[in-house]
Amino acid sequence: MLLTITTTHTPATDLGYLLHKHPARAQSFDLSFGRAHVFYPEAAQERCTAAMLLDLDAIGLKRHRKALVDYVTDRPYVASSFTSVAIARVFGTALKGQCAHRPDLVTRPIPLRAKIHVLPCRGGDQLLCDLFQPLGYAVTAKAHRLDEKFSEWGHSPYYTVALEARIPLKDLLTHLYVLIPVLDNDKHYFVSQSEIDTLMRRGKGWLSDHPKRDLIVDRYLKHQRTLTREAFRLMDDIPLERGIADSELVVENNLRLNQQRYRAASEALEKSGAQSILDLGCGEGRFAQILSDHPQFTKILGMEVSHRALSRAKERRDRLPPVQRDRIELIHGSLFYRDARLEGYDAAVLLEVIEHLALSRLPVFNRVVFEYARPNTVIVTTPNAEFNVRWASLPGGRFRHPDHRFEWSRKQFQNWARGVAEKFNYRTTFKPIGPVDPEVGPPTQMAVFTDQAVTGDR
Repeated sequence: MLLTITTTHTPATDLGYLLHKHPARAQSFDLSFGRAHVFYPEAAQERCTAAMLLDLDAIGLKRHRKALVDYVTDRPYVASSFTSVAIARVFGTALKGQCAHRPDLVTRPIPLRAKIHVLPCRGGDQLLCDLFQPLGYAVTAKAHRLDEKFSEWGHSPYYTVALEARIPLKDLLTHLYVLIPVLDNDKHYFVSQSEIDTLMRRGKGWLSDHPKRDLIVDRYLKHQRTLTREAFRLMDDIPLERGIADSELVVENNLRLNQQRYRAASEALEKSGAQSILDLGCGEGRFAQILSDHPQFTKILGMEVSHRALSRAKERRDRLPPVQRDRIELIHGSLFYRDARLEGYDAAVLLEVIEHLALSRLPVFNRVVFEYARPNTVIVTTPNAEFNVRWASLPGGRFRHPDHRFEWSRKQFQNWARGVAEKFNYRTTFKPIGPVDPEVGPPTQMAVFTDQAVTGDR
């Protein structure tokens, strides 16, 4: 497998400083799966090219590590997760953005051209463009036929690829490190929780906003749903979804708390007389579907920060009868930014949402909902931390869900709610949800905020 990186930056031999590899000599590096050789086919002031040739020991891997299924394999000849590991091992300092001799070069955009002589593209050249073009690359791809003698067999999934951009070298190496295994749609090693940390670190500053983010995360983590859910949670800053598989609902399932929350919130909305409803943090759209079946609620706007959860909510909505489907609108958005789309609604509901927000950001959330959107009624539910001792599956100090940033006692929740009500001119009432324990109270607590300017209360 051959990877070359070329620059026409002046002087071009600065590439040697950035890569920490002297252009005047070749170097070899022992890896657990073979050897990597680094050399410079050209090194002039006007143009410099660094090459990494990866010599994979396929037989040794098969015999000793059982990393490959067969002796006959494409792995020694194509870019893959082996290439990413080699980049991190051979160009690790450059990948980290470190250059003691020329620190000014690290963040400087320079003209770069990376060429991968055989790259698997499981998804074709369109996926290749979809991955690299949003990052500012000009992409050139030459497809290889399955067999030059039998053109009727068509093209293989292998391409010779050139990527050109004016970017810092560390960014180029980072994009290659992450996206080569994504295009290959495979990894040679076991993917564990630590791989999420690697992805978050390598994807910082570009991955969360990438239009193919979901595909990148899914493939990079080898389609392991538990890991992908955690990665999306970290990027979105709230859980990907609050489905029945979540540990929170597994803990609560024996009390059917989710259904009781839906019922309590629906009854409070009906009592308020609201017709247009905001479902903030709507997840997969279960509650929006329930509301759409009620004739009183004629307009329902669900907002969710997770693209994947929102996609599933849309699938759920699209399966509904037209009379229900037409009442639901779903949008992508965050609770930390003022959004004009949220204004003018009768009521807002936040079911088990606030505990997923950082405490330091609650003042921003308060203003977004109670000052800017300002519905007549706001309904908030959250766990009662005091009740957790009643679950044997929750050792002391543990929250019901690993993403919870806090869980409040009844006093803490009521203090927060009363403070918000006083600041934004609402009045608030509290209601228990679930069986009320005489010592620790209910498992879930609910606050209903009502705008005093609408009710005329003083």
